[in-house]
Amino acid sequence: MELTIASYNIRKAIGLDRRRDPDRIISVLREIDADVIALQEVDRRIGQRASALPRALLDDTPWQIVPVAVRPRSIGWHGNALLVRRGISIIRSEPVDLPTLEPRGAISADLHFAGHDFRVLGAHLDLSGVRRRAQVKAMLADCERQSRPMPTVILGDFNQWTQQRGAMQSFGNGWRVLPAARSYPSRRPIARLDRMVISDGWECSNSTVHHSALATRASDHLPLVAQLMLPKY
Repeated sequence: MELTIASYNIRKAIGLDRRRDPDRIISVLREIDADVIALQEVDRRIGQRASALPRALLDDTPWQIVPVAVRPRSIGWHGNALLVRRGISIIRSEPVDLPTLEPRGAISADLHFAGHDFRVLGAHLDLSGVRRRAQVKAMLADCERQSRPMPTVILGDFNQWTQQRGAMQSFGNGWRVLPAARSYPSRRPIARLDRMVISDGWECSNSTVHHSALATRASDHLPLVAQLMLPKY
C-alpha cells in the first residue's frame, strides 16, 4: 500500500497578499493530491472558531473531514484538522490535549485502506519551545494507550529549526524522523519548521516540499509531502 501524506499550515487561508482566500488553499491541496492531509491554523482564533475552509468547499473535493471538532462551525481541534481521501475508512478519531502555555492540541486518527490499518497524528507544537518536548511525549503516550499498535505517522508544524535536537530527541527507538525540507517562509524558505516522523513498518520513497507558484502565495508555509509505503505482510 502506497500513500501520499502531507502537512500544510494554511495560516487561516490568508495569503501573502493578506487576503483570506480558501479557494486558493483548496487549489493547492488539489495540486498536492495527497491521500492524507494534516492541516494547521485551520480555524479562526476568535468568535465561534469557524473554519477558514468552509465545509461546503470541502464537500466538493476528494477528501472527507476526520471528525474531531467540538464546535459546530469548526472542522478541527485547536486549529488542527485531518483530511483523508474518500475511500479511506476512519476507524477512530479524537482530539489530543497537549501540555501548553498557549492553545495547542493534536488530532489522532486510526485509518484503514487496502487491507492495512494505520494511525496518523497531526499537530501544531509550541512556538516558544518551552513545551515542545513535553508535547511530543504526550503524543507518544497517546499512541501507547491505544488498544493496539499500528504503523504511525506524526506530522505537522513542529516550530522546530534543528533536525535531530530539541523536541526531536524525544523520538526514540522505533521512530524515524524524515529529512526536513525548508518550508518557511514560503517565498524564500529557510526554516525547516514542518516535520514528519514515521514508526517502524513504513518505508519512505520521497519527502519534499511542494513549491508551486500558487503555494508560494497561498500561505506563509509550503506544504510538506511524502510518499510512504506499507509493505505486504
